Amino acid sequence: MGKDIEVGAEHGGGKDYQDPPPAPLIDVEELGKWSFYRAIIAEFVATLLFLYVTVLTVIGYKSQSAADQCGGVGILGIAWAFGGMIFVLVYCTAGISGGHINPAVTFGLLLARKVSLVRAVLYMVAQCLGAVCGCGLVKAFQKAYYVRYGGGANELADGYSTGTGVAAEIIGTFVLVYTVFAATDPKRNARDSHVPVLAPLPIGFAVFMVHLATIPITGTGINPARSFGAAVIYGKEKAWDDQWIFWVGPFVGAAIAAIYHQFVLRAGSSKSFGSFKNSY
Repeated sequence: MGKDIEVGAEHGGGKDYQDPPPAPLIDVEELGKWSFYRAIIAEFVATLLFLYVTVLTVIGYKSQSAADQCGGVGILGIAWAFGGMIFVLVYCTAGISGGHINPAVTFGLLLARKVSLVRAVLYMVAQCLGAVCGCGLVKAFQKAYYVRYGGGANELADGYSTGTGVAAEIIGTFVLVYTVFAATDPKRNARDSHVPVLAPLPIGFAVFMVHLATIPITGTGINPARSFGAAVIYGKEKAWDDQWIFWVGPFVGAAIAAIYHQFVLRAGSSKSFGSFKNSY
């Protein structure tokens, strides 16, 4: 790969930078490493905790506002719950698994050749299982409220078309995955030593801001595991009617973010979208 020289390097104030090689499509060696399975476990536990806290917040808000319209944390509080938990969990797991906690994020990083196909698939499975277990805990602790107030399941709000819902999910996920790429860009990390420490903060804020914008439209998915887990445990047909929106939208948004970052912003310095034929 070509070598990028940081601006100002000729004056002694920058750092030489070499793009890391793209991850192989199939990495057989990682299957024999404990760190690989530890990362999968970390993704499972992180997504479990994420769904437990956030869905419990949603159920709590609906139950409180049913008795008092001014009660509960409101949409702002729900957005903070989602964004805050992502900030905390990314901070805790970034050094172990990368802190994806979202199949759409994993998909975007796969397209950018940051993770192997095997790792990506197992991450997504772990994330979905963790989401199911997290929602299961909420239902076990508050079954009556859980069933009465919709189980935190995502659905398209009345008055919005399917196209609007898909577009909201695409744009919202684009914002999130674009932020992930920007906050974890290895070239930027090489230049600014504080960036890796601060990375969870903008990612959490991206989730917070997107929730503020899209809760009134779709309840905010931008995370297929979050939508899937809630639908599985809630179990009613209504939760599945719009489920495809919360997979297609986030995956398309993640793909656009990956292409934008790798082909436009990092054009000439990255070949992550090169042929897969040399990945084996």
